[in-house]
Amino acid sequence: MASPNGPVLLVEDDDGIATPLSAALRGDGYEVRRVATGGDALRAAAQGCAAVVLDLGLPDMDGVDVCRRLRGVAPGTPVLMLTARTSEADVVVGLDAGADDYVTKPFRLAELLARLRALLRRAATEPGRPTHRTLTAHDVRVDVDARRAWVGERELELTPKEFDLLALLVSEAGTVVSRERIMRQVWDTNWFGSTKTLDMHVSWLRRKLGDDANAPRYLTTVRGVGFRFAGGS
Repeated sequence: MASPNGPVLLVEDDDGIATPLSAALRGDGYEVRRVATGGDALRAAAQGCAAVVLDLGLPDMDGVDVCRRLRGVAPGTPVLMLTARTSEADVVVGLDAGADDYVTKPFRLAELLARLRALLRRAATEPGRPTHRTLTAHDVRVDVDARRAWVGERELELTPKEFDLLALLVSEAGTVVSRERIMRQVWDTNWFGSTKTLDMHVSWLRRKLGDDANAPRYLTTVRGVGFRFAGGS
């Protein structure tokens, strides 16, 4: 499973985590390069890698700052962050810094490997698409290929998952999209756990759209089923 884009870059200073995780990644077919500091991670990523598995607790730099700077040196590289910070605010900060997904410590190796496979599959489908697809509903516009979105003339600053969620809902504007379908398409079929993370992302997306859950203009919760983005233009 070695990628032409290079190895999986594992950024972890704890040998007790890095050693078994490196072995699991190699056992799953990946070439692995392990570094223990943020500075080394940025230098290694600049040389090319297929994905980054990034611990947020590093000795020289905060992992969130590393993630943010990775977007400058390796803008298209998937980043899976490892965090012992389980509060919603901490997760939001990491995702807003550019992480594509996260796993909280302690984690199951099977879950981490499944999340990484999902990120690599999505990354493999993005290059080379010939034309830009634009989705619209009301005053929301989503450029699927450029991965940019606007409300009116205001561009939204979205995390990768928020963008994927918005694109799916706008593409089905006027109809209800089930929770199961959202989890399958945005978080991949190899999903472990509840859909709490979906509710969190919907909440963040509403906030960025300027929407009100109690009187929604764009995004309506259909209790027990899923979510509907308002149709119309």
